[in-house]
This record gives sequence, structure tokens and C-alpha cells, in this order.
Amino acid sequence: MKLLVIGSGGREHALVWKLAQSPHVTQMWCAPGNAGIAEERLEKNQSLVECVKIGAEDLPKLLAFAREKKADLTVVGPDTPLALGVVDLFHENGLRIWGPNRKAAQFEASKVFSQLFMQRHGIPTARGGIFFDAAAAREFAATLDGRCAVKADGLALGKGVLVCRGVAEANAGIDEILVRKAFGAAGGRVVIQELLEGSEISLHALCDGKTAKLFPTSQDHKRALDGDLGLNTGGMGACSPAPFLDENRLAEVGEQILDPWLRGCEAEGIDFRGILYPGVMLTKDGPRVLEFNARFGDPEAQVYLTRLESDLLEMLEASLNGALDKLELKWSAIASVCVVMASGGYPGPSTKGKPISGLGEASRLPNVKVFHAGTARGGDAIVTNGGRVLGVTALGADLWKARAAAYEAVDRIRFDGAHYRRDIGVKALR
Repeated sequence: MKLLVIGSGGREHALVWKLAQSPHVTQMWCAPGNAGIAEERLEKNQSLVECVKIGAEDLPKLLAFAREKKADLTVVGPDTPLALGVVDLFHENGLRIWGPNRKAAQFEASKVFSQLFMQRHGIPTARGGIFFDAAAAREFAATLDGRCAVKADGLALGKGVLVCRGVAEANAGIDEILVRKAFGAAGGRVVIQELLEGSEISLHALCDGKTAKLFPTSQDHKRALDGDLGLNTGGMGACSPAPFLDENRLAEVGEQILDPWLRGCEAEGIDFRGILYPGVMLTKDGPRVLEFNARFGDPEAQVYLTRLESDLLEMLEASLNGALDKLELKWSAIASVCVVMASGGYPGPSTKGKPISGLGEASRLPNVKVFHAGTARGGDAIVTNGGRVLGVTALGADLWKARAAAYEAVDRIRFDGAHYRRDIGVKALR
């Protein structure tokens, strides 16, 4: 099979790396890809994955390329092309593509849509309200004593959620989104939710329109700084499994969320074929959904796909064909930890073009895979090309060993201004 993967981040590198292991894959392109993706080889014939200079949001060019190359399947990594309707466009033109269609992608593209859907279908979530007007939003936040999450409605690269712990902070967050328009059109409306206390986990489920296959547990680290301080980011690291949630409890949590979600999708005519990724807070009153995402998490994809033993392509085909009920997903019992190395200043503006050294040395360590995100070729060197630069991922018999291996690899890599958290996985171990 000939595959086209859309995207350029660490998640897409992990998807390419895992898909390249399938004996069914004979040729693969990634648009636009990155420097690490361009070094991956297919297990079937050792041919290199080819990166093509087409942006992930340039839907007409992606369609034309898939047609020209006669791609058997296109795999969508990021959220924005899904929200723009890339799946619908390919379907209208008779091409096979994996990922939720535009209607289904609303679960991530609009937090307002998700909040109302959860309320309609009894999916456990935080108490919240939806606001266009800053004054009304501030009034509602005051009823929560300012202890709330202020969320831009639309897509904001994972940075559109402001966690507030007082009235002044909440008012400032509301003004930033609704008045100063920090997130542009994505912040035309806000969802304000009460601040929940507990342990946060990332659930992932592969869906085929009627069945949802739950993945093992994982935990993301959203804040920029150690101790969950600083601004929200796209994710500074992840670990899997999360040892505080055993398989039986995971199944219970999955049922409480996925069963009403599937019934709601059926009732509203939503044919969801792809990855559903709910962020969930485990509170003393039970699980509460914080948000829905309609694609693999990043960096959760890196820890999941390094633990996955099943053929990923066969999983995606089953998702497309409505055959997940016949497929068993197989996972390694070992642990995986991913530490994101970011450019200085992230999640704010960052400088590109900084040479990266030590990649080869780190990659040669046992049980380590360095996934590239914001990287590019600069002459003979690999250089930084974005906020999140690398996802240094390692496997171990347990989380302690996986953490140690990941940080040993991180210590071998250098670039000017490199920033990373030193406490990835610590919350889970506690």
C-alpha cells in the first residue's frame, strides 16, 4: 500500500515510524514532514519516507498530490485539517482517508459544541457556562470565586485554556480572550468551567462509527514549567501507563464516558471514525471530561505507539471499515516516557535555525527513540524549526526506568535555548 501522512510534528513522526513497520506499506509520503521523518525507512523494502513541501492546511494541493501519486490511504495527524474538512474533501473525490469528518471533528474544533453535547447526553463533565460577552463571563466566574478554566471555543494549538485560581486571574483571562482577542477568531466565545481537583489523565479510543476500543492509560504534562507551573502548552511530556489507574478502573471510566458518547453520536448522526481523545479529571465524585480531542495527542502518540504491538495500519483499516469489534489491540506491558525539548520562550515566540547536536548519540542508547517535531535541515545540520523541537522517548520495565532512560538521552542533546521539564512522570509515580 502507498500511504500519505499529513502533518509535521512529533505525533506525525510517531505515526510514520509505526506505519513504516507494517509489512503492507510499500511507499510513504509525509506532507510536509520534518527532518526526522525524512530519515525513516520502510521495513518492507527499506525505502525512505519522502517529505513533500505541502502544508497540512493546503487542502487542494494535498488532494492533488494524493490523486497524482495514487495514494491508497491518507492518514491525518493534526486537528486543523480535520476541522477544515480534509476528510470530506477526499471522500467527495473518491479517495480513502483516515480521520473524523468535519461534523465529527467539531468535538475538538468547538469547545462550545462539546460542552453542549456532554450536557445533552449525560456525559460527566465540569459545571460550566458559554459566553460571548466579557461582562457576563466575569459575573459567572465570580460565582466560582475565580477558580475556573477559561477556554477559547476554537482551535488554539493547545494554548487556548487559561487555568485561573482567583477572581482577578479569571477576569484577566476572560479579557485576554474576549476583549484583546489573543486567540483571534478561536476566541469569539469562551467556555468557563469550574476548576476540578484530582488526577488528570489522557484517554484515547479508536472508533469506527459504532465501536470504541480503549487504549491503556497515559498522562500528559501541559504546563510549561516543573510542578505544573507556567503557561499551558501543546504538551511538555507524557507517560504510559498511569499506575494510579488499574485496568478495571480504566474500563469503568471508559464506560462512563464512551457509552453515552457513542449513544449521543448515534442519536445526532455523527459518524466518528478516528481517535477520540478525552482529557479526563479523576475527582472524588468520579471522572469528569475536561475536553474532547479528535486526533492522537501529542506527546501521547509517542508513548502509545512505542508500546503498541499491533499493526497500526490494520487498526486504521478496521476503524475505516467498521470492523473494530473483530480486532484485538495488543500492547506491551513495559512503560514509556516522552520528554519534550522545546525552544527557549515556548509557548511564546521562539527563534528558529538553532543547530542541534547529540541526536545520533542519544538515538544509539538502548530503548530510546527521538521523535522530531519542530526540526528542519539547515545545510548538513538539523536545526530547530518550531516551539516544540523533539520528543525524546524511552521504554523501561517500569516508569522509573523509562524516565531515567529518557532523561539520559535528553542530556546528550544540545541546542541553544533548549527548555524541558525535569519532572515528567513524577505525578504518576506519586
